[in-house]
Amino acid sequence: MFYSFMKATLGNAMKLFYQPWIRGQQHIPDEGPAILASNHLAVIDSFFLPLMIRREVVFMGKSDYFTGKGIKGKAVAAFMRGVGTVPVDRSGGKASEAALRTGLKRLAEGELFGIYPEGTRSPDGRLYRGKTGVARLALESGAPVIPVAMIGTNIAQPIGRKIPKLHRIGVVIGEPLDFSRYAGMASDRFVLRSITDEIMYEIMRLSGQEYVDVYAASMKARLAAAKKEAARKEKEAVRAAPQRVGAPGGRPVPEVGVPEPTEDEIREGMERLEAARAELGVRGEEEPEIVVDTGEAVERTQ
Repeated sequence: MFYSFMKATLGNAMKLFYQPWIRGQQHIPDEGPAILASNHLAVIDSFFLPLMIRREVVFMGKSDYFTGKGIKGKAVAAFMRGVGTVPVDRSGGKASEAALRTGLKRLAEGELFGIYPEGTRSPDGRLYRGKTGVARLALESGAPVIPVAMIGTNIAQPIGRKIPKLHRIGVVIGEPLDFSRYAGMASDRFVLRSITDEIMYEIMRLSGQEYVDVYAASMKARLAAAKKEAARKEKEAVRAAPQRVGAPGGRPVPEVGVPEPTEDEIREGMERLEAARAELGVRGEEEPEIVVDTGEAVERTQ
């Protein structure tokens, strides 16, 4: 019910502002189970794809989307549920197995289930190596895999941008892939890799993305480490900079130090201080406390 309401309201608003286009929708069956395997360029992939196709599709989303606090956090959680996103803990192990079971249950009910084989958003718009969970899902369910390419969502919503900017978005849906020839081989890691690579090849062909044979999560870790190292080097350079500054215009550095007062200058300052006190005494005014701070006389009324 809420899903239909979201498609009728938010879906129309998105179509008005982003003018999305879709190609190959006829490849999605009118009924029966199917796995939609899509590239993942931005958070809004999980919004546009469900709102652009006729049938209801459930995608997995990181649990962080559902645990936000305050009005904003609750609104995000409600929206994610409204577009059919199922929360999943991506920490691996039992959590990954639970996600797989969620998908199998959905497919056993004859519904559509969406998955991002890359496991996380692309850090740079390229297509990354797929994880074999999509292959296990296909073999254990017997459902066909429909490759999907999201187009332009990374331009509308680059990583770090919360509100998407206006940019036309596309969805390209490929022909269903049948892996029934591998039935009963879900435990063979070579078969799982072969199936996954075939799916990723079709996504690459549909999206036109450059392919990188590395997991997206690994690339993100490398980029984060490189950024951290660059920040460290920048800090070291800042610390070392005074040793290399020199003098204006490339002139030689003069042999000078911070000036300090001579004994005569100190004596003259004390004489001026005594004169000021004497003048205040003659006028009958209350003598202020004189505080010497950084070489200057400062009056502070007691």
